[in-house]
Amino acid sequence: MNAPRRGTYLNERFGALAFCPGCGHAQLVKAIDRALVKLQPDPSKVVIVTDIGCIGLSDRYFITSAFHGLHGRSITYACGIKLARPELRVIVLMGDGGCGIGATHLLNVARRNIAITLIIANNLNYGMTGGQHSVTTPFQGITSSCPEGNIETPIDLCATVAAAGGSWVYRGTVFDRALSDVIVGAIEHRGFSMLEVWELCTAYYAPRNKLDKKGLLSLLDRSGFKTGMIANAPRPEYSEQLRRIGRKKQTLLRNREQPIKEIYDNTVGKQIGIVLAGSAGQKIRSAATLFAQASMLAGLNATQKDDYPITVQTGHSVSEIILSPERIDYTAIDSPDYVVLISQDGFMATMDRFRRLTEHCTIFAHHGIELPQTNARCYSIAFAAASEPIGRNAIVIVALAVLLQISGLFPLEAFSDAIRRFSEKNAREINLHAVRIGKELAKKTKKE
Repeated sequence: MNAPRRGTYLNERFGALAFCPGCGHAQLVKAIDRALVKLQPDPSKVVIVTDIGCIGLSDRYFITSAFHGLHGRSITYACGIKLARPELRVIVLMGDGGCGIGATHLLNVARRNIAITLIIANNLNYGMTGGQHSVTTPFQGITSSCPEGNIETPIDLCATVAAAGGSWVYRGTVFDRALSDVIVGAIEHRGFSMLEVWELCTAYYAPRNKLDKKGLLSLLDRSGFKTGMIANAPRPEYSEQLRRIGRKKQTLLRNREQPIKEIYDNTVGKQIGIVLAGSAGQKIRSAATLFAQASMLAGLNATQKDDYPITVQTGHSVSEIILSPERIDYTAIDSPDYVVLISQDGFMATMDRFRRLTEHCTIFAHHGIELPQTNARCYSIAFAAASEPIGRNAIVIVALAVLLQISGLFPLEAFSDAIRRFSEKNAREINLHAVRIGKELAKKTKKE
């Protein structure tokens, strides 16, 4: 059985609309009601979002759901609701004051094309707080904050939103006979729609500027602002595209290889911290990831934390790896068990740690790096010379293979296996060769 047709979406138990006599907000709210009556949506599937301002009093009068928040932020709330619940019709009622405060949100919802309907009640001033000028107050308009006349150029909201990519933009007035039909069109648009409605603030702006209906229409012409449809260029809606990407990602996740399963043994009896320090471009982070994945194949839990400067391909690159047979709850390394230094950049970025190193720490440093006095055990190794036959990008894999071969934390074969499974195809053979070089280099390495 079809639901009975609704004759109004206004909640009559709240009584008459609480606006000043003659205020355009009342006419706008009634036009929105007529539009909803024409559309007949389920009230539970409609959300009216407002913020501070006289128009923000409107949401309570509708039998739909509502959300009321901070001044200028109603667009952000509405976008969040729409993205979380795309089946809902989300309508934002906002004043010109809120548009000025939340202008960045206005631009971004337009360019993203999120399917909310924004209805701007533009009465040319901040009516709720005493009639101060707003971003749409006409040039030379008199307000409480500019009694000598506004000297600022007003923003053309419709032209601005259209330029930002708004796919449906319309400007009208509360005196338009077809206003409710225009609102229907805005709500039915599959994308972001904005309807700017010019109206009279009978408490402040209209009396101060001797403005009536005829004067309002004339003001639009004098301002050079177009009326009617400003933009109507349908394009893909943001949340639909987002969900499509999400479905594709879920499919990829379902089809990808199962989580890493334990294949190899390990000798790690407690949490171990490893600091890998080198230069940008040496593949520090990707090598650290392969090492961590190898440890997972050996039944260990692993975390990785990276540090690098904002510059690209210059400066240091440091990865901290934690290995543990138990769950890792604290991911910082206060006192590392192993430090692998590949370059001077890496040493400079980690040198403060050397004051705190204990005799339980082992350092594998590239030959030529001058280490300060330390209690840690030290190995000086010519990583670059050993890696030269296969390229500079292999130096870190060589160093990690040396660490594994000497420490025995888990089998070197686990590292090779991780490279075969997870390394990029074009680097796979080079990395496997680097492991073999590291294994042989470790046999020749002596502690200093």
